[in-house]
Amino acid sequence: MSLEKKKWLGLIAIVLIVVVTLTPTFQSFVSIPKDIRMFESAIKEIKFALPISAQVTSSNPNVIEVNGHQESFEQSLSKGLTVVPKNEGKTTVDVKLFGVIPYKTVNLSVYKDIKVIPGGQTIGVKLKSLGIMVVGHHSIQQKNGVAISPAEKAGIRTGDIILKINDKNVNHVNDVAIEMDKLKNKEKIELQILRKKEKINIIVEPLLDEKSKSYRLGLYIRDSAAGVGTLTFYDPQTKKYGALGHVISDVDTQEPIIVKDGKILYSNVTSIDKGKSGQPGEKKATLDENHVMGNITKNTPFGIFGTMFKKPLNGYMNEPISIAFPEEVKPGPAEILTVVDGQKVEKFSVEITNVVQQKYPQTKGMIVKVTDPRLLEKTGGIVQGMSGSPIIQNGKLIGAVTHVFVNDPTTGYGSFIEWMLRDAEIIKDENGLKAS
Repeated sequence: MSLEKKKWLGLIAIVLIVVVTLTPTFQSFVSIPKDIRMFESAIKEIKFALPISAQVTSSNPNVIEVNGHQESFEQSLSKGLTVVPKNEGKTTVDVKLFGVIPYKTVNLSVYKDIKVIPGGQTIGVKLKSLGIMVVGHHSIQQKNGVAISPAEKAGIRTGDIILKINDKNVNHVNDVAIEMDKLKNKEKIELQILRKKEKINIIVEPLLDEKSKSYRLGLYIRDSAAGVGTLTFYDPQTKKYGALGHVISDVDTQEPIIVKDGKILYSNVTSIDKGKSGQPGEKKATLDENHVMGNITKNTPFGIFGTMFKKPLNGYMNEPISIAFPEEVKPGPAEILTVVDGQKVEKFSVEITNVVQQKYPQTKGMIVKVTDPRLLEKTGGIVQGMSGSPIIQNGKLIGAVTHVFVNDPTTGYGSFIEWMLRDAEIIKDENGLKAS
């Protein structure tokens, strides 16, 4: 065969491949996922767009019903398949053309329904860190004119957490001051610190501050953080909640705060600084110290979590709704629940412009654009304090607003609700999804 003829045949083959991949039949085939997860109350439509007779078989007929059948059956694939769950469990759906030729196998898992009450309430957050956070160094002036930080000289770093001084636990900034006041002579002390999950003992020789006539470590330290955010969900069965949608980090070190304890409070929005390009807006709110909603036990990349003492007040929705898996979330219209005045939770329109397919927990799962004229007029889009606002699509809770785009306050990121429910331990994954 001549070289010219081989080139033409190769070109024809490429054209045929391209044409085939553009056909509805091929597109429908590749769009069908290999693995499908669904809840007991859901119904799944699988479209094939193939006018060919096929045999459909479920390996576990007790788990699902396909097109009204629990046993094997035959039909034209042009009609598609409707999967209705019957019981929790796993099964495979095998499709064979003409009952002989293997065409598609789908692994299908059915899980117990998970329903939670969407939040939207603005909450005050007060977080107590584990130990004492080192947020900076300062120098101590000596008689000889030299100024140094003894802690920095000894190797204490910004971001370290002081757990003990001379084998005594320190939980508050005042505890450090008390231990320093005990020092009467120039002597060395031992600090136990936590650095990147590793405990380290470091010897430091405090220096006498000539002004205060007391010994100092030469550190800026902090033991707590406070702020405003939004409640994402509340589970009336377990009393657990999730909020914020992102980790709380120290303002100076940008290190995640390890929680010792904390509390969330009712909050009242008093005003809003409207967001502009390059300048994120902010909710201004007062905290009601007399009305504690719940505790804080975890601070993770997906928010804060704990137990709520009673069902939260002022909700837009007061009954639980279903959640959606990440793979169910699609670009298109959605709503968020949030507060822009007082304690009233309202619903606002948004558009999900992009969805990142995530099989494992990751932040920034979707991009959300505010389209509601009222919200744009009031806030300019997404503002600080709105983090945690629940996102609802097709009647299901799908995630939470997390971060705003600095150069475009109308747009921000959202995280998927499944990852928040895992961190709240409402979903426990033990060789499969299980609700607590």
